[in-house]
Amino acid sequence: MTTSPNITSKSWLMVVTLGLTWGGTFLVTELALEGITPFWLAAGRIGFAALLMTAIWQGLGGRLFAERPNTSALLSLAAIGGFSSAIPFMLLAWGQQFVTSGFAGVSMASVALIVLPLAHFFVPGERITWRKAAGFVIGFCGVCVLIGGQAFETSGAAMETAGRMACVSAACCYGISSVLMRRLPAIDPIGLSTVLLIIAAGITIPVAWSAEGPPPLPDQRTLIVIAFLGLVPTAAANILRVLVIRSAGPVFMSLTNYQVPVWSVVMGAVLLGEPLPPSLLWAMALILSGVGLSQYGALRRLFGRG
Repeated sequence: MTTSPNITSKSWLMVVTLGLTWGGTFLVTELALEGITPFWLAAGRIGFAALLMTAIWQGLGGRLFAERPNTSALLSLAAIGGFSSAIPFMLLAWGQQFVTSGFAGVSMASVALIVLPLAHFFVPGERITWRKAAGFVIGFCGVCVLIGGQAFETSGAAMETAGRMACVSAACCYGISSVLMRRLPAIDPIGLSTVLLIIAAGITIPVAWSAEGPPPLPDQRTLIVIAFLGLVPTAAANILRVLVIRSAGPVFMSLTNYQVPVWSVVMGAVLLGEPLPPSLLWAMALILSGVGLSQYGALRRLFGRG
């Protein structure tokens, strides 16, 4: 795909929906981890999503590439399958044992800063401008303000450095997969979403079995939570992610990473009664200012001002 990004009102709606969905995933994941181990949780939600999407994809005809793909496209597809969910899920599950939750949150926010230079060099129509660069830095600062001092506190764990490297590596995986996905030739979005989940399941299930032994038998509540995680933030969100990247581009998609911590804090306050941090308004002001500055041209076109 070589056309310039096409950012529309639907693009904005999909990105906001993804931010809200993934922001609430942390609360649901905590419930699931009460009844299942981390790697099997990742394998379970991905495996369920892969089975569900395979049934839907085949029901729609099982289309994938519009034309016969070359070897490069197939290799890219395999790499995206690993980098888009399987590898970062496992890196985060392992790394978060040794780092603070604040550092993990900042690592995920850094996806936007990783995507920006990668897209500049490898994605047509995604050149860095001063507005984009300044906007993304301002947005990242907003996330740091929201998380506060915890973002850079030490956990004291012996493996903290390795844990931090794992979290940053997970962020790099997300950035690389977004850029590779944008560069694929014409492809059916449902088919792409499904194949990526199948590849991810093929990676996570053997790793979970090797690391944590045979799959445990969760209770009914845990199974319901895993099914929800597989359906909403994995299967459905994966489709939206593919649609946004293929149409609006990986740089625009990376704005989701600035929303997730905000939604997580807000939903924690609404659903769990957690106190809102005093920095929330300042953080939101910085994040919204950064998004507005980086997407100035898209917003001006959206509202018909030139």
